[in-house]
Amino acid sequence: MSRYVVGIDLGTTNSALAFADTTANEADRPGPITSLGIPQVVAINEVSDRPLLPSFLYLPSAKEFPAGGLDLPWKSPPDRIVGVFAREHGAKVPGRLVSSAKSWLSHAGVDRRAAILPWAAAEEVARVSPVTASAAYLEHLRDAWNARVAGRTAADRLENQEVFLTVPASFDAAARELTTEAAAQAGLRQVTLIEEPQAAFYAWLAAQGDKWRKKVKVGDVLLVCDVGGGTTDFTLIAVTDEGGDLALTRLAVGEHILLGGDNMDLALAYAVAATLPQGMDGLDAAQRIALGHACRTAKETLFTESKKQAAPVTVLGRGSKVIGGSVKTELSRELLQRVLLEGFLPRCAPTDLPGRGRRVGLTEIGLPYAADPAITRHLARFLTQQAGSLHTGGSTILPSAVLFNGGVFKAAELRRRVLEILSEWAGRPVPELESTDLDLAVAHGAAYYGQVRRGKGVRIRGGVPRSYYVGLQTAAPAVPGVPPPIKAMCVVPMGMEEGTEFDVPGPELGLVVGEPAEFRFLSSTTRREDPIGTILERWNPEELQELAPLETALAAEDGRLGEPVPVRLHAHITEVGTLDLWCRSTRDDRRWKLEFNVREATED
Repeated sequence: MSRYVVGIDLGTTNSALAFADTTANEADRPGPITSLGIPQVVAINEVSDRPLLPSFLYLPSAKEFPAGGLDLPWKSPPDRIVGVFAREHGAKVPGRLVSSAKSWLSHAGVDRRAAILPWAAAEEVARVSPVTASAAYLEHLRDAWNARVAGRTAADRLENQEVFLTVPASFDAAARELTTEAAAQAGLRQVTLIEEPQAAFYAWLAAQGDKWRKKVKVGDVLLVCDVGGGTTDFTLIAVTDEGGDLALTRLAVGEHILLGGDNMDLALAYAVAATLPQGMDGLDAAQRIALGHACRTAKETLFTESKKQAAPVTVLGRGSKVIGGSVKTELSRELLQRVLLEGFLPRCAPTDLPGRGRRVGLTEIGLPYAADPAITRHLARFLTQQAGSLHTGGSTILPSAVLFNGGVFKAAELRRRVLEILSEWAGRPVPELESTDLDLAVAHGAAYYGQVRRGKGVRIRGGVPRSYYVGLQTAAPAVPGVPPPIKAMCVVPMGMEEGTEFDVPGPELGLVVGEPAEFRFLSSTTRREDPIGTILERWNPEELQELAPLETALAAEDGRLGEPVPVRLHAHITEVGTLDLWCRSTRDDRRWKLEFNVREATED
């Protein structure tokens, strides 16, 4: 085992690294956790340590910067720029700035291994894939660690440590696989995935020590409300009795909701643009992106400096045909609160559902943001759905307390609004579990979890957070214009523990040889009682969601193209938290792994 356990929060907006030196641990208790100061370029000819690494990647043009002006302690000259300077300079040149790579990593509608970012880049810009961008952030953290901690000791290099890398709880199997792929590109060989809401709760446990048992009681259901830069995640954790001692079990996670600080920044940009003479129409595409970045900076300033009533917003000019000089305005605190509280956290009833929005026939390809920005309505839907799934007897789950996570909730007024709404639903005060540093909690919790895996600390049980299904094509007569219906076979039941594997019971399946065979793939965050091998012929569209397909190609034998080979499926939840599915021939000992198809999705 490695000397250190390392937690990495690979965030949409910021990334962080924390670690524990296991040689300093007591025999049966987790040791202290330390955050790594991350060296990064903050200005030309200036490198400084910062607690966070902004998850922004700038792709400079040739000779854009003076020689040596962006050198890092371990790299001269850098071919790509990551961190503070990338974010700040990229806001002025958005066509060369990669942002929200983590959101793109979970977007099943594009090829996430293809060079597609920056999405709106000009032809001369050499783009990168979401996987490559994510790897770039991890490479920077690796090099920073090796420079600051490992030094000349090869055994202490990050490549040789156990790394616990966080992902949204709502990430599906394909997005998790791509995250581990990005880590492998960065040279990290011992990576285990952990869900961000769980990591945040582990950070709370680490901060509380033995006092956590006095803050909760048996029967409590705790809500982790996690709103980061790109995603909104909900998790329920139950407090149970285990042999007279308190235990924690993860009950449920929410669906993937692409809604977070990025959406808030965009909404603020439109609100601020409305104060300009020509509104958003007076800005070109690059200026609109730059306005979003400027509004993010102004938002963070107002949240950090509570006495300020306004923060400046500046966007560089783009020529006389648009606006001759720079666009200068401001974001007022009144506008900030109105847009965020009423737009994203409106008061609603526990029975309210998020609006679906009307889709037009043709839409510009981009991130599939949630149609309804009201986080409170998404929360109401989650608590209502899980009440039915968990058979609580009520129409909605009323949490006993809330732990907030994500940079969005650094603002006290936003936390206060969520607590007020939950208290109205419950008819009683719903308290907040005091969070640790919201910027660093996830990284700290991941490092704590690394120690839990070594038998030191309190573990949250629960297994995989969703059930997985493979779609089976129904043998039915062809009808023009009507696709054959599919059935859904459960290959991974909810709660299956990491490191376990099963042969999937049920009938033999036919794997087509000589041509690619696609497997439809579905998941559910509410169907928790389907045993492995269950075949569903009908289901509520709210229960199962289709994900990226799986595909494999089996070489034909003796020229027998298109012949189905009888196989059975074998499911394996790996120790690192990813899903492997295999087709095993029932004729001999051959087997084929089903690979996730992360190319652009197409409709049948």
